[in-house]
Amino acid sequence: MSNRAVVIDPSVPQRFVIKDVVDPQPLPDQAVVRVHAISVNRGEVRYSMTAPAGRRPGWDLAGVVEQAAADGTGPKVGARVVGLMYVGAWGELVAVPTNALAELPDSVSFAVASTLPVAGLTALYSLARGGLILGRNVLITGATGGTGDFLIQLAKLAGATVVATVRGQERAAVVQRSGADQVIVGGDPSGAAAHGPYHLIVDSIGGPHFGKVLAMLAQGGHCVVFGTTAGNDVTINMQKFYGTGLLNLHGFILFKEVLVDPASEGLRRLATLVSQGRLTPQIEVQEPWEKVAEVCQALTDRKFVGKAVLHVVK
Repeated sequence: MSNRAVVIDPSVPQRFVIKDVVDPQPLPDQAVVRVHAISVNRGEVRYSMTAPAGRRPGWDLAGVVEQAAADGTGPKVGARVVGLMYVGAWGELVAVPTNALAELPDSVSFAVASTLPVAGLTALYSLARGGLILGRNVLITGATGGTGDFLIQLAKLAGATVVATVRGQERAAVVQRSGADQVIVGGDPSGAAAHGPYHLIVDSIGGPHFGKVLAMLAQGGHCVVFGTTAGNDVTINMQKFYGTGLLNLHGFILFKEVLVDPASEGLRRLATLVSQGRLTPQIEVQEPWEKVAEVCQALTDRKFVGKAVLHVVK
């Protein structure tokens, strides 16, 4: 049985090649999945730019179980599934831990399902850090992109009033379409203060303006940070932070979060919401996986803001 996968090759200008690889040798708690669709995330592309030769990238996948886990856990043979992997999802046949797999409702396509793992789980678990957000103010910085879209939609489903920040006016319509109540345009988020204070802030920007963002928290508020696209060095007013009282600052890395809250449960919840028509992933690019290098470059160059899906050609 042949098996191909995307592999890092530093000798190629765009570093991504599709080549023959060995069939997966699953551990007892892993199912072998024949992949139908994968989606692309900025983080995995960034890591791939410095990854060593032979590394197999990929986090998000959707497909069909070809071999069930030997320990009896997880979906059975023939089940349509969505899954999360730490590495190696971009292949025809992959071994996935059953605690990172969820069965798909029949109405959810592989393409749509493939957008859920990293972007969807990051949004779902980040919002959970805020607890009950019904009737609360939520601020989402850098809200364009797949994760921002999921954050806005899920926060609105939970009954929050959502304020989003975007870099340019051309992106305001994108987050409004996702359901944002207010949109702040530009690199300086200060305008969001007029709509606060906030029970929950989800930040992916960091950088020189992070202190202004953190100062918008209400007493007892939560700030979840899952990225620093504007820079790692920040300055905050510590007196304002501890003086506000009962504030929580949480550093979020998905692959550590799922050690506590398994991806399987979160993926099941997200897929159910999609099947009910309550959550609609915004897919902007769909291509065959042979175009993986071109799509990854377009994502890096910020040529699109929605999710990109690659169909694995059989």
